[in-house]
Amino acid sequence: MVGAVDIGGTKIAVGIVDDSGNVLAKEESPTDAHHGYAHGLERISGMLRKTSSDAGVSISGIGIGCTGVVYPFSGAFGDVDFLPGWKGFNATEGLARVFGVKAALENDADAAALGEAAWGAGKGKSRLIYVTVGTGIGGGIILDGQLYRGADMAHPEIGHHVIDPSGPPCSCGFRGCWESLATGPAMAAWFKTQKSPGESDLADLNAEQICKLAQQGDELARRAVEREAYYLGLGLANLINLFVPDMIVFGGSVMKSAALFLEGIRKTIGQGCRFVPFENTELAMASLGENANLIGAARVWHHRFRPSAGPVF
Repeated sequence: MVGAVDIGGTKIAVGIVDDSGNVLAKEESPTDAHHGYAHGLERISGMLRKTSSDAGVSISGIGIGCTGVVYPFSGAFGDVDFLPGWKGFNATEGLARVFGVKAALENDADAAALGEAAWGAGKGKSRLIYVTVGTGIGGGIILDGQLYRGADMAHPEIGHHVIDPSGPPCSCGFRGCWESLATGPAMAAWFKTQKSPGESDLADLNAEQICKLAQQGDELARRAVEREAYYLGLGLANLINLFVPDMIVFGGSVMKSAALFLEGIRKTIGQGCRFVPFENTELAMASLGENANLIGAARVWHHRFRPSAGPVF
């Protein structure tokens, strides 16, 4: 029974997950990072006690997924924008000390990749890429059943490979990154620039609302969807050319409208991946539902401390 912790920008979720990926109990709380790390650790500890009591079990270990820069093998937080003052603090050491069990930390996209590969849409696939598209673009890469890490065990930032060097500025300081062109905010920003002066009521629509308009036949919204599918497809074609995975699994708020994008995505992949067997890469939606982040956090612990269980597939 693993205590799972998902630390996000607006909320912290905590749950108890069994070794089949079932969530037995969960709690949520606002992140409230401004109260400091010690307060956050105390709150997470309390939520773990509550959920283990609700589930009627003892915690065997603790897995943590956190958005942003983290250091998996030291267990420390990096410079995470929404956790001011938490940099350098070590949640794995803190929670291990409180509960007397081993704890492990990963970036939340890597955690989600591990969850989908073990218990979700990618079960049985040895080469899988998880891509989440929402306000940003993130992902995790599983190769031969193991989580891929870069130099210094770094998490690859797939959202910051360049699609168009003359494209819009990105938050990283470069121009034309995948994240600057294919996220929900990027879709909404383009839509806003294309509307006519008399359409002020359409000025602040988000990606979800634009997709609904496209389904109703609005021409500008349909163009926005086509553009989104094209830029999603370019980034995915790059990933397929580089890794030729068995499967790419989609998550995130924008991909809830994947049915609108998939035809355009497949067309772009077909045009851009002529020298690899792209047709063998399956495109699938994440299947773990609203508890995906908790389930992924639990899988972080299994991946780190149960090597005898073998690869995730």
